[in-house]
Amino acid sequence: MSEEYWEPPEVLVVPITDELDLHTFRPKEVGHVVRDWLPEAHAAGFRRVRIIHGKGRGSLRRTVHAELGKSDLVQRFELAGQGHGSWGATIAWLSD
Repeated sequence: MSEEYWEPPEVLVVPITDELDLHTFRPKEVGHVVRDWLPEAHAAGFRRVRIIHGKGRGSLRRTVHAELGKSDLVQRFELAGQGHGSWGATIAWLSD
């Protein structure tokens, strides 16, 4: 009987940018994703970020806004204007 060598999967490193597109995440993951991404975006030096949640029925938007409202890193947030995603995205301003 031979022993097989197990190697852990390669770690995927995703660069942190000033934009988070939530379309690829399941609704139940969105809160955790936003919660984990905010400190990383802040640490990267971003002070204005955009979160794309889509228009749909508004459940992702409500989740995003709830997470932003709970974060000490967020000074304020609002729906993005025309040309930036309108009501399908949210702009947040992070603390210095």
